[in-house]
Amino acid sequence: RREPLALVNLKKKNEETGEEELASRLDHCKAKATRHIFLIRHSQYHLDGRADKDRTLTPLGREQAELTGRRLASLGLKFDQIIHSSMTRATETTEIISKHLPGVKKISTDLLREGAPIEPDPPVSHWKPEAVQYYEDGARIEAAFRNFIHRADAKQEEDSYEIFVCHANVIRYIVCRALQFPPEGWLRLSLNNGSITHLVIRPNGRVALRTLGDTGFMPPDKITRT
Repeated sequence: RREPLALVNLKKKNEETGEEELASRLDHCKAKATRHIFLIRHSQYHLDGRADKDRTLTPLGREQAELTGRRLASLGLKFDQIIHSSMTRATETTEIISKHLPGVKKISTDLLREGAPIEPDPPVSHWKPEAVQYYEDGARIEAAFRNFIHRADAKQEEDSYEIFVCHANVIRYIVCRALQFPPEGWLRLSLNNGSITHLVIRPNGRVALRTLGDTGFMPPDKITRT
């Protein structure tokens, strides 16, 4: 979904029609619709679980997911799909949210699993994963960004609204990459559990951040960042 000029083989330009044919081919590659990307951080979960299957949502986490689901439903948008991380806390958050959005298909993916996207700058003392983790997780999370965050396909006629339920590190990295900010600054952003981040991708490739980590729809005593 790159710039149309990058998708056309200029060497094949017809010598007779010249620029006219080039313009036609470029138009065929241009996006027409806007994509609305809603990035949802999973709700609060049990941190003491030894394995991923044990890190289930807390009772408060389930309440948070209900509130997030209600908020998304109240927007009155026709959501196309929910793509979620395959980790337990994201899957459970998705199941609760989807009850408020009947008929919206759900897709699970390993690409959106939590991890260490890139070494943060400045570094922090309380979180220092092994260097190899940046290489393993970073490549996967970058692949998630390239796979999911792009302008609409040229065949798409109407604006789309998509939900991605995943994790704080993944969302923060995606926001930095989408806005073309230095990705090393991802750890400077903070996201509440069950928060909504809204990215807009225009047909010309311009990206806007409508909201970052919004939890204004939750009562203050329900807000956490664990």
